Amino acid sequence: MFRARQKTTVKGTCPSWPRRAKKEISYLEDAKIKNATTLDNTPSGTVEIITIELPGHHFELMSAGPLFKFTPAVSFLVACTTKEEVDTLWGKLSNGGSALMELGEYPFSEKYGWVQDRYGLSWQVMLMGDRKIKQKIIPTLMFVGKQCGKAEEAINVYTSVYHNANFGDILRYGLGEAPDKEGTVKHAAFTLEGQEFAAMDSAHPHDFTFNEAISFEVRCETQKEIDYYWGKLSADPTAEQCGWLKDKFGLSWQIVPAILDEMLKDKDKKKIARVTEAFLKMKKFDIALLKRAYEGR
Repeated sequence: MFRARQKTTVKGTCPSWPRRAKKEISYLEDAKIKNATTLDNTPSGTVEIITIELPGHHFELMSAGPLFKFTPAVSFLVACTTKEEVDTLWGKLSNGGSALMELGEYPFSEKYGWVQDRYGLSWQVMLMGDRKIKQKIIPTLMFVGKQCGKAEEAINVYTSVYHNANFGDILRYGLGEAPDKEGTVKHAAFTLEGQEFAAMDSAHPHDFTFNEAISFEVRCETQKEIDYYWGKLSADPTAEQCGWLKDKFGLSWQIVPAILDEMLKDKDKKKIARVTEAFLKMKKFDIALLKRAYEGR
């Protein structure tokens, strides 16, 4: 549901990743560290969770040991107003990272580049020109491998599940753009609960796809909302754990009660431990059971 904000969970591949990554949020203006929580005795050991706010977007950074690695199947496009802004961001994000598309001029932008930063997270830095910027950071989904050609279907599914949603502009591949099939999605825009996303198909050979390293959090106020989104999105029972699910396209979502944030911010470590123990046993979150654990009942 995202409510008034969108939140993305980004799982790091080493325990110290959140602490190191949070030092670099100054890359973007108006960046803030919102909260830090430590969870003990999880399957990944001691897990550090740090919530940061970048312009218009909340990220939750989570250490998860060596279990998950970022892939370019999900990247974050940063909409820039000047060439200088593009150059500055590119310089900082590419330091220690690797270019997926070199910074330069392209038919769709006078200055654009796609880079994996030093942590493996993918960013697209783009000069928007005369285009109006409604959202500074736009999550972008790339459908590859077995999912290639399903971008349009996925957008239709997502915009049918969320109540305040819209399928925006779409640009399709034409003849002569092999290996991409004519009519599939070169780029499409859509919004969910007022938050912008983009999607594309790519038939080029890739050795990656969506995984749990990046997920999108749906914040729910009631158990009825949790039940609704879980029922609509979950397509792989083996992937259901601690509020996480995978949809039919392999994309990961978290269906999370809003009250959990407040529980995990509590300074009482015994309360946090009880809540952690309770939700580690859950697949779909049960708000009543979480409240009981929090209250020690």
